[in-house]
Amino acid sequence: MTTVDRYISQIPEERLKSFVTLRNICKETLEPLWFTECINYKMLGYVVSKDDYPSGYHCDPSLPLPFVNLANQKWWINLYHMWVYADTEILSWFLEQRPLHSSRKLDMGKSCIRFKNIDDIPFDLVRELLWKISSTQWISIYEKSQKK
Repeated sequence: MTTVDRYISQIPEERLKSFVTLRNICKETLEPLWFTECINYKMLGYVVSKDDYPSGYHCDPSLPLPFVNLANQKWWINLYHMWVYADTEILSWFLEQRPLHSSRKLDMGKSCIRFKNIDDIPFDLVRELLWKISSTQWISIYEKSQKK
């Protein structure tokens, strides 16, 4: 997958509306905060561009600094949110807020939030989570984590 449009064209019809809604939330929320949409790690990504952060990602400095990725998986949609992984306060906030937006059991890895029931995606909570940090704040948190 080389383009966002091509990635989206591969999503099954039953998940397309929910995926596009999540994508629109990401674009509306993250682009004004200086994140750039791209294909990153073979999924839809929102990154700090190499123009804004030339050092790139420490695992591969040729890549832009990732922040959020959105992936269509075989049976569900995943939202990878690096700040949830990097900051225990935001993780605690998210865990407190989640039950107020969904009655379903949370399925989450370190940075991966899995939406298995597409009819119960807490879009408002995702939007609120994304609004909580700018790209400059993310760079600061990222750089502090690399000094540990």
